[in-house]
Amino acid sequence: MLPLDWILLILAAWLLIGLAGVAALRNTSFVARVLFPLGAAGALAVAAAALAALFAGPQTTILPIGLPGLPFHLRLDALAAFFLLVIGVATAGISIFAAGYFRQGEGTPPGLMCLEYHVFVASMCLVVLADDAYAFMVMWETMALSSFFLVTANHRVEAIRRAGFLYLLVAHIGAIAILLCFGVLQANTGDYSFANMRAQQLSPLWSSAAFLLAIFGFGAKAGILPLHVWLPEAHPAAPSPVSALMSGVMLKTAIYALMRVAFDLLPLPLWWWGVVLLGLGLATALFGVVFSAVQTDMKRLLAYSSIENIGLLFVGIGLGLLFKAHDMGALSALALTAALYHVISHAFFKSLLFLATGSVLHATGERSLGKLGGLIRRMPWVAWLSLIGVLASAGLPPFSGFVAEWLLLQSFLFTTGLPSSFLNMLIPLVAAAVALVAALAGYVMVKFYGVIFLGQPREPKLGEAHPASPLERLGLLWLAAGCVLLGLVPVPLIELIDRVTRVLTQDGIAATVSAHGWLLLSPTSLERASYSPLVFLLAVLAVVYLTMLVVHRFYHGQLRTAPPWDCGYPAQTARMQDSAEGFGQPIRQIFGPVFRLERQLPTPFDPRPVYRVKVEDHFWHWLYRPLASLTDRLARAFAVLQQGRIAIYLLFSFVTLILTLLVARW
Repeated sequence: MLPLDWILLILAAWLLIGLAGVAALRNTSFVARVLFPLGAAGALAVAAAALAALFAGPQTTILPIGLPGLPFHLRLDALAAFFLLVIGVATAGISIFAAGYFRQGEGTPPGLMCLEYHVFVASMCLVVLADDAYAFMVMWETMALSSFFLVTANHRVEAIRRAGFLYLLVAHIGAIAILLCFGVLQANTGDYSFANMRAQQLSPLWSSAAFLLAIFGFGAKAGILPLHVWLPEAHPAAPSPVSALMSGVMLKTAIYALMRVAFDLLPLPLWWWGVVLLGLGLATALFGVVFSAVQTDMKRLLAYSSIENIGLLFVGIGLGLLFKAHDMGALSALALTAALYHVISHAFFKSLLFLATGSVLHATGERSLGKLGGLIRRMPWVAWLSLIGVLASAGLPPFSGFVAEWLLLQSFLFTTGLPSSFLNMLIPLVAAAVALVAALAGYVMVKFYGVIFLGQPREPKLGEAHPASPLERLGLLWLAAGCVLLGLVPVPLIELIDRVTRVLTQDGIAATVSAHGWLLLSPTSLERASYSPLVFLLAVLAVVYLTMLVVHRFYHGQLRTAPPWDCGYPAQTARMQDSAEGFGQPIRQIFGPVFRLERQLPTPFDPRPVYRVKVEDHFWHWLYRPLASLTDRLARAFAVLQQGRIAIYLLFSFVTLILTLLVARW
């Protein structure tokens, strides 16, 4: 059997697992301990089949499950196989964690949530496999609806329902743009297969129209600025495994779709397409990391961090388009390699961090950073595994996040060969801004980890926090191992990614990288740049070992322990620790105009002084609330037609018929 056949069998098995969950609707133990591990095994099988497909040629099939004359066309090529690999490896760890996480359900009966979960995962796979607009849109909407029900699992809470409806609204607005994009791509032929779209020779005007519609439609799902508003609302509302699946996996389906349209379905790109993506990506990354730095809710902090990472992915894709437009295939392949490496790296470390917040939430009942602290003593497994995700997210070596960002910055270093002086001036500024984003991301991760796990507990009840369950630890360990492995041995993954870039850009960097062995990463030449993660790790370990040896050899028996300097206060409490608001204050001061701030300041005469800062998004007040107000006024105007009288409705129908006849006669 071909890899595509195996994948379709596994997707069918996922649906059967979901139906088995409905049969055992409220049997939490059976759903969590049996069905979710089976789903995780299926995810590993999808990853294995996708890995095999990367070494095979494109495979196609037709499923007669659509409308008459509109079957589902499916195609498994290198691009689809890579994203299926990402979906499989990330979903495996998330599903194992979910088996230990769903102990008592999340409002929705556990069996029904099992169905929604596996339909969600299967629909993401079918989005990647779709080879015509009809199959793509059906699976895209299935993905949106199933994830909506997962987000609103605890639907009794009004804020969660509101977040779910906002997500669904933005998703459907984006879907309209995607439909229009496919309408342009089929060039009035009536054939909506991707094969027909590839064969069309659109004019620059219509190509640009399709590209801009794709940015809008897929950007709405990815959380690109200014279509990001649903993301920091939906992610905190969803159960933590669902948040991990949405941030680590679902957002990547939008990245896949954008790459499919820009590099596969459209003809040779125009140079300014890359500039548009660079600008949007940079603005999104800066916005996301700045807002992440001032959050006091740990899941909202990670949600804004996801916006930052999506922005970096858009930057990488934009740079790849820019190079391809100027027929610089090798550099385009380098930029896309950086983007694809970041896709799988982000899937691992962001899923890991969202799952860690789920363990903290279960153990403490708290999401607010201001009420956490010192959990490394109560939850050591979660704390140490989270540290790996934090270091990877901060882009520190030798973890996966550093490799992705290092490759992206290497791509910027070779832009001096562009034939435009404007671009040669612009690109270094973008590179500097990307470096700023990376630095701020490290700042955010210090805040996230330090406030939650270090210091003293800020609430007495934290002393009763229980450690994560064995299955939760196993899921976290799987994802942490991915962060470490991708950081230490990047060359094999780059060789896999090369099979994708050669399809999209007709070039790759694997030959150059492989020539220096798997211990050394050099994307162009040793003289220009090289990095050895294993050597770096060994050097760090050697320094630590030598430091401990020196301390033990020369200072053994001469050390004494004492409390740290406490500024003259002998009774240290958790209130003396830097708070989440304190961490964010420098960012609020520097980037003040970016935020909409509401402050409640105490006075000397307040019997119980309160200091409160509320940080809001300007886009709510500049864009979304005016649109909501306009929509409400239009709805009230049209509501006049709803009189509840049959005679009025018949009159409307009669007038409409007369006008139609007059227009037809004219």
